[in-house]
Amino acid sequence: MFALALPVVMAELGWMTMGLVDTVMVGRISAEAIGAVGISTSLFIGVCIFAMGLLLGLDTLVAHAFGAGRLDDCHRWLVHGVALSLLLSAPITLVVLGLSASLASWGLHPDVLRLTQPYLDILAWSIPPLLLYAAFRRYLQGMGVVRPVMIALVLANILNAFVNWLLIFGRWGAPALGVRGSAWATVVARIAMAGVLLGVILYREHGRRPGLFETSFRIELSRMRRLVTLGLPAAGQVTLEVGVFAAATALAGRLAPVSLAAHQIAVNIAAFTLMVPLGIGSAGAVRVGHAVGRRDAAGAARSGWTALLFGALFMSSASAALVLAPRALIGAFTTDQAVLTTGVSLLLVAAVFQLFDGLQGVATGVLRGLGDTRSPMLWNLAGHWFIGLPLGYTLCFVVGLDVIGLWWGLSTGLIICGVALLTVWYRRVAALARS
Repeated sequence: MFALALPVVMAELGWMTMGLVDTVMVGRISAEAIGAVGISTSLFIGVCIFAMGLLLGLDTLVAHAFGAGRLDDCHRWLVHGVALSLLLSAPITLVVLGLSASLASWGLHPDVLRLTQPYLDILAWSIPPLLLYAAFRRYLQGMGVVRPVMIALVLANILNAFVNWLLIFGRWGAPALGVRGSAWATVVARIAMAGVLLGVILYREHGRRPGLFETSFRIELSRMRRLVTLGLPAAGQVTLEVGVFAAATALAGRLAPVSLAAHQIAVNIAAFTLMVPLGIGSAGAVRVGHAVGRRDAAGAARSGWTALLFGALFMSSASAALVLAPRALIGAFTTDQAVLTTGVSLLLVAAVFQLFDGLQGVATGVLRGLGDTRSPMLWNLAGHWFIGLPLGYTLCFVVGLDVIGLWWGLSTGLIICGVALLTVWYRRVAALARS
């Protein structure tokens, strides 16, 4: 589990690091720039995560096929994953551009709005390569091939940081584009990510039998239906979870720029720690899926509980770090004293929900390995949208606790999801052992 999880965790951290680098580098411009990048990224991911979530069904389908020794079936699922990613690109792009056009009516601070719209418009160009990357990654991970995913993210991070440096500040004769330069750096990095994984797949498949190019490229409606049926609840789950933070960021956009900047920095830090249990959950999905494919109920349970233990240990340590060094963590992003003070308070709230956030992240992955994508979706809907966000809104705008109140609401939703999904996993593996 550790050998499989480590590269996946590094890949998840690499994915998150790109956002952190963008935030740190535009933070040299202004607090409004931090807020604009934060809102744009949250809205973009809130939309695109649904399309990427539809492809999460590949985790289960490829892992089950690989566990059963059916390489030809793995190839067929890759073909259908690529087809689905291309089909989704156009409508998702239109939704992102539509959101950008509607931002003027959202009540955002004028200085934040001025920077947000062009950033989001540029990010829309990265949707096709991002979805192809998601399909390629799920295919490779489903077969337990994870090191190339990590390498792709490392290379993309280096490229992203370099192009950020060139285009934000106008180095080496490049135009100084400010926030827009950061958006173009993200587009370039995502094209590179997809390109690297495509190259890895073609290299690995060269000379193998049955070969990838011996596979029929005909799209079967029954397979596509199965992929979408399994992926739709997973897409709903990740959209609900990411969407609640996007909604919280949009609500924070109504507050003073200092509150918004502190919120965005704290969200980045909390999301960074979450990448570890998400990576462990992805590894757990593969291990559990392989065990299910070879009809090994005890192995599936053992793999899932091991992943949950790893996630709980890490997030307990992360919680301690947030309590012990909140000012140093916020200070890595800004020197603004008002932002520092508010950000420290937010990290103390984040320390409360770290363990539960980690448990729900890993449990979602291992349940996906069993083929259960519906339970995480339903509990995210209940925990975040029926309880957490309404409570946060009330505490923030009605009670008057400002952005701190918003975070206590989000914390409540995460605690509910963590406890509920751990219970669901316990019941599922008990039922699997009896069958």
